[in-house]
Amino acid sequence: MPVVRDLRVLLTLRDFRRLLAVRLLSQAADGVYQVALAAYVVFSPEKQASPAAIAAAMAVLLLPYSLLGPFAGVLLDRWHRRQVLFHGNLLRAALATVTALLIVGKVPDWLFYASALSVTAVNRFVLAGLSASLPRVVDSDERLVMANSLSPTAGTLAATAGGGLAFVVRLASAESTFSDAWVVLLGAALYLCAGLYALRMPVGLLGPDSSAPRPELGTGLAITLRGLAEGLRHLAERRIAARALAAMTLMRFSYGALTITLLTLCRYAWSVTETDGLALLGYAVAVSGAGFFAAAVLTPWAAARLGRLGWIATCAATAAVLEPGLGLPFEPVPTLIAAFVLGLTTQGAKIATDTVVQASVDDAFRGRVFALYDVLFNVAFVGAAGVAVLMLPPDGRSAVLVVTVAVIYAAIALAMAGFCRR
Repeated sequence: MPVVRDLRVLLTLRDFRRLLAVRLLSQAADGVYQVALAAYVVFSPEKQASPAAIAAAMAVLLLPYSLLGPFAGVLLDRWHRRQVLFHGNLLRAALATVTALLIVGKVPDWLFYASALSVTAVNRFVLAGLSASLPRVVDSDERLVMANSLSPTAGTLAATAGGGLAFVVRLASAESTFSDAWVVLLGAALYLCAGLYALRMPVGLLGPDSSAPRPELGTGLAITLRGLAEGLRHLAERRIAARALAAMTLMRFSYGALTITLLTLCRYAWSVTETDGLALLGYAVAVSGAGFFAAAVLTPWAAARLGRLGWIATCAATAAVLEPGLGLPFEPVPTLIAAFVLGLTTQGAKIATDTVVQASVDDAFRGRVFALYDVLFNVAFVGAAGVAVLMLPPDGRSAVLVVTVAVIYAAIALAMAGFCRR
């Protein structure tokens, strides 16, 4: 297989192997920590999580990516990236340990969320540092393309594996506050391993070059804000990219609203015990992940035949038809099938949108446009959580929300199909 051959070539590079190992350990820890946070907020026996509490957890996980993402590079260009990976993971290990202690201590919720928010905020710098370091550990532009394709994919798989490990540990332990704390400590241990493994690389290996001119911090932040505004203006001039990005933002919003619905259903409507609900959520995550994988396989073929915008319209239309049919019964099996369908359609549309933006936007503006893309992608999910809070009853059975999301998907499909015809 070409992917296996490419990976074999990259793995002959010692420094790439080390950087990849740091990524795998770090993102596996992310998966563990995120599942631990969800388990504690939603499924702990002593907590009666409302949709508002679930939405707050989603905001904690995603807002740092949205707000800090565009500015992370300004600071990364001022620090040794090896030290960012070392100190960042070390700091996350310490903060995750504090989170575990706060869980056991049964402190006020705001203090717990502050600790969790700190962990995910540091994560933005670590992931940006991993991406910025890749050109320093490969020896040609051709291999850099391979590395940019394979390294994030491997990290996503590591995060999924970490989440699966967290589910197993949580389900295997007795139902208590201590079981949630142990899962958090498992994530802290993986963060510590990632930080210590980064020390195997020399300090200056990953850059940045000390001779390169760097603006003052305030100047750098101002340049970043100005660059985002310029990227937005450039995007407005590229109608194809702007339409695709708008469609993807609305699809991400819909996916977020349905995710909050699924969490609430697993917690209250379908489970006798918290363990039952957590197991159902694990199944949903697994089948949704299978949908993401199916999208990666199907999208190149479908986009070649339907066109990229046509494939986005097809994904939205499929979701519009199947989502209410599978979701309105509010039964586990049809909903799990819906999770697969939505995983496939959402990821399929995202792959097509990424390609449209890359092809339609001038290279000089591509980084700024993708920074905006990242902000919209995560803010849409958090916004959907807020809207779901207003619409969901305590058990999660809201026909109004399901139908509203179906209407949004249908509107996306019609708008994209009309744009393709024009």
